[in-house]
Parts: sequence; structure tokens; C-alpha cells
Amino acid sequence: MRIIDAAATHAALDYAVLVDRLDRMFREGCELPVRHHHPVQALDGPEAMLLLMPAWQVGKHIGVKIVTVFPGNADKGLPAIMGQYLLSDARTGAPVALIDGQSITVRRTACASALASRYLSRPDASTLVMIGTGALAPHLIAAHAAVRPIKNVLVWGRDFAKAKALAKTLNKPGLKVEAAEDLEAAVRQADIVSAATLSTQPLVRGAWLKPGTHVDLVGAYTPERRESDDEAVSRARVYVDTRAGATKEGGDVVQPLRSGVLKPEDIRGDLLELARGQAKGRGSAEEITLFKSVGTALEDLAAAELAVERSA
Repeated sequence: MRIIDAAATHAALDYAVLVDRLDRMFREGCELPVRHHHPVQALDGPEAMLLLMPAWQVGKHIGVKIVTVFPGNADKGLPAIMGQYLLSDARTGAPVALIDGQSITVRRTACASALASRYLSRPDASTLVMIGTGALAPHLIAAHAAVRPIKNVLVWGRDFAKAKALAKTLNKPGLKVEAAEDLEAAVRQADIVSAATLSTQPLVRGAWLKPGTHVDLVGAYTPERRESDDEAVSRARVYVDTRAGATKEGGDVVQPLRSGVLKPEDIRGDLLELARGQAKGRGSAEEITLFKSVGTALEDLAAAELAVERSA
């Protein structure tokens, strides 16, 4: 069995190549059992969680991402979330590779947003606003730039110093990255707005969105959290990565469904339907589109297979 560490995983998962691989996997489909959530009593600190996310294609590969969430790790100088991905041969069950789970997660999450953008954002989109300065932010910027001619990026975070520091590391010839202090002013000029935060209050206001904007919501992964307001949802054509996940887990969809601002039939499509041509993507240069992502084990499986192929 091969061991593929974080550096090798990142090197193998080229953004543009992974976007194409995700597109193919959504077209093909795979077996996707419901993810497992198991509370774990920690010896010290708050309750922890064990997450198991399996997926497989008959005769090809079986994969499972094994993730632990220990909220008390912050006091120990350790990441709260850790994980590994085990890929096995679906013909024999023999293990193929153990892959760094965090690297797979950030790359496939960013590339799922980029895949949605390829269907939903304007082909000439050149200005991206990145809301959030966490681990996903640089990957979302790079992934969106892999599918659209992004030239200007504005990074906004609650801590302006962190936004400036992140912008400085990403700024390069052909991609101007700057920190933004005024979120409203930034969003008003955006072609694409990407958000990856743990906010419980809306950050993206529908009133700020110019015609033709694409909104990419990656954070706020519980029903209680939210990154967009009702006006953003009501003004937009709404899409999700998976209906089963987004309608139960993502507050940007769950809350409008509860209040009646959004009806189930208002969700125009998911990534499977877009990839298979069963749902129509962007229809005009003027319409506003909104994509909500909560993640799916299908994406992990596609990324793991690609990591094994390209790191050989």
C-alpha cells in the first residue's frame, strides 16, 4: 500500500485537471452511503466527533475518508480537524493507498466550486471577491482562476491584517490580489463572490449583487450558519452540489426553505444534473447565479483516484 503525504497530494491534484475529473465522476456517478457521524467522548475538553465518508464504483475503487474533529485541540496547538483517505481495490478489497485527508478535502472542495463556476459564472468573469482568510481561501482563488480569466482578486476577512497577509502571498504577475476593507464595495464590483467562513450571520447581501454575478458559498456548513441573505437567494438562480446534502446541512439553503423564501423546486440543479446535461446552467449574461456546496464523498473518491494516478 502506498502512502501519499500532503505535499505529494497537493502536487498531484492540479486544479484544472481535478475539475475535469470531478465533472467526469459526476457524469458517471458512484455509490454514496450516508456519511457516518459518531460522537466520541474526549478525556479532556469538549466532545469530539468521528466522521466516516464512504463511496465506491463497482469494479474500480472503494474509498473512505476518516475524519476526527476535536474542538479542544486548539488549546494544544493542534488542528481541530484531521483525517486520512483510504483507497482500496473494489475487485479484491486490497488497500491501494493511504492519502492525506486534509489535502484531498481542500483541493476537491475548491475544484467543486470551480466546476460549478464553469457552468454558472460568466465566461468573461475577471474579478473575484474572496470572503474568508482560512485554509480554503487560497485554493478557491486558484481553482476559480483555473476555469475563468480572473485578473483581480479582493480578499476580505474580519481581521484585515490576515486579509492583507494572505493577499501578499498570492499576488503575482497576471493575478492582482489585494485586501479589501469595505465588503460592500468589493462585492458590488465582483463577477464572482466566493465565501468560505463559519459565519452565523449573512455576509453577502443581495442588494449588493450586480447583474451577472455568480455567488459561490462554501462555508456555513450547518443549518445554523449562513453566508447570504434572503435577497441574495431570491434574486438568484440557485444550484447545489447535491440536493440531499445542501437541503439538510447548508444554512444558506436550509433557512430559506424553512421560511418559504426558497421552495424545493426553485433549486435549478445540482452538479450531477449539470454534468449530465439534465439541468441548464447560466442562461444569460445578466442573471445572478448562486451555488451552495456542503461536500460529497464522490468528490473525495475522484480526487483520491487522481492523486494515486498522478503521484505514481
